[in-house]
Amino acid sequence: MRYPHRIAHNAGRAGLLSRLALLLLLVGAAMGQAWSQSPRLDVPFVPTPQPVVDRMLELAKVGPGDLIYDLGSGDGRIVITAAKRYGARGIGIDLDPQRISEARANAREAGVDGKVQFVNGDLFKTDLSKASVVTLYLLNSVNRDLRPQLWKQLKVGTRVVSHAFDMGEEWPPQRTEEVDGRTIYYWTITDANKKAAQRAGGAGRAGR
Repeated sequence: MRYPHRIAHNAGRAGLLSRLALLLLLVGAAMGQAWSQSPRLDVPFVPTPQPVVDRMLELAKVGPGDLIYDLGSGDGRIVITAAKRYGARGIGIDLDPQRISEARANAREAGVDGKVQFVNGDLFKTDLSKASVVTLYLLNSVNRDLRPQLWKQLKVGTRVVSHAFDMGEEWPPQRTEEVDGRTIYYWTITDANKKAAQRAGGAGRAGR
């Protein structure tokens, strides 16, 4: 003997499960699309402590005539400090749109948004030739991939300062300092760097 009320109940339950399964599929597809469209970050965001920022800018002797490029600029604190304390202009480059939005808000709050800008982009595809100072807090591997680009694009005398990571044996730092347990490395671009870039044929990391 059939039980119509049980058949209807089971049919309704099956329909509900089907709708839930469809909803889960749609949510999963949306999350997958968002994941595929999000930038692949070479370096996780870890902010540079302010005492380290201050010493990096002091080592580079930043002044009002300087244009700083901060590669992997995060929340923007390096170029914001340079603009607010020294009157320099600054450009921050970062792959993460969230960090760019945060940095722009921080610049407005600091009152220096007219002196700095933040660009959502790939530092390996950025023209750095106008910089007089370049600051970095990346990784050893990224620094070394970036080194040929710095040699090729930067003018002789441009100052380069890195928090925590060096440039490899091919480019030893001119100065190394410790601040609150953190290491800072300092270089300037020389004629020898430019000649090395010419011999190597120039460009940065292949495939970018």
